[in-house]
Amino acid sequence: MSTHEVITTWTGDMSFEAVVAGHTVRMDATPENGGHDSGSRPKQLLLASLAGCTGMDVVSLLKKMRQPLTWFDMKVEGESTEEHPLYYKTMTLVYRFKASDGLEKDKVEKAVNLSQERYCGVSALFKKAIPVNFRIEYL
Repeated sequence: MSTHEVITTWTGDMSFEAVVAGHTVRMDATPENGGHDSGSRPKQLLLASLAGCTGMDVVSLLKKMRQPLTWFDMKVEGESTEEHPLYYKTMTLVYRFKASDGLEKDKVEKAVNLSQERYCGVSALFKKAIPVNFRIEYL
């Protein structure tokens, strides 16, 4: 079992800085919510965490499968509730690849499925609370 620790410090108004594995992540609210828009919104960082976790899996798996990956991104949409507490009631993850890269689609699908079903701990955690949907697109 491993334990991770993050220290988050209030830096004034609605701004906070978290030190994550030696890297600083700044969070802030919009001006209409008392902030200065000097950092990411905490809830949206959940979407980024999901993309980062599964993206690292997919890149690693495609490399092991000897796939010629040159470009890849992910779009994550979180559908929020309308009333407080505001939280994501669903997340949809779109894996986007360049069709011209010569990737074998069956291997891309296998990598994405392995990440979603076996490796990505962020996705596994979110799936315990809400639906996490995903699809693959070739641009």
